[in-house]
Amino acid sequence: MTASTPLTIDVISDVMCPWCYIGKRRLESALKSVPDVMVEVRWHPFQLDDTLPAEGKDRSQYLSDKFGGRERAQAVYSQISQAGKQEGIPFAFDRIQTSPNTLDSHRLILWSKADGLQNEVVERLFKAYFIDGEDLTQPGTLVQIAEDAGMEADLVEQLLETDSDLEKTKKQIGQAHEMGVTGVPFFIIDGRFAVAGAEKPETIAAAIMHAEATKAGEQA
Repeated sequence: MTASTPLTIDVISDVMCPWCYIGKRRLESALKSVPDVMVEVRWHPFQLDDTLPAEGKDRSQYLSDKFGGRERAQAVYSQISQAGKQEGIPFAFDRIQTSPNTLDSHRLILWSKADGLQNEVVERLFKAYFIDGEDLTQPGTLVQIAEDAGMEADLVEQLLETDSDLEKTKKQIGQAHEMGVTGVPFFIIDGRFAVAGAEKPETIAAAIMHAEATKAGEQA
């Protein structure tokens, strides 16, 4: 592998998926452990629940429909909270009032790619939802995230009022399903190796090193 050719890591995720937030942290830890490998991380859309209306659903109702109520949900989320703490994520699930349809969030991530700000936008979306309890269905929330990340907020505000890239985003989600992706996060390293789920940093790092070594071998 030449120094000018970064290893690509395609991350398929959904911003309402807590394990995707954990997976992002573990990927970052993995990358720190392999500093000599040049990597380009690219984010791709997925929807855990594409039946949610555009305005989202009341969180209590969502939890009732999915888990049979908050008590059963809390048992699930307590495990996620513990995993989050280990990665420095202070999940605040009780602050979430609306379970969002994430199509607009994914459009924002798509638009941020042109500015090289995908990672920043993804991070801010996760924080807004899981820590601050913000409503990701509100255009104002997404515009503020875009502005804070360094994007052109006025342009984002205008685009959100249209269907720009909506079908493209849906198509990309469909492509993930066609690839056999049924759960996220899902990491595709160098277009050749897949890591499914929020695996430990050392597992992701090992896959990265293997991809780097085998690609170098191919070019030798």
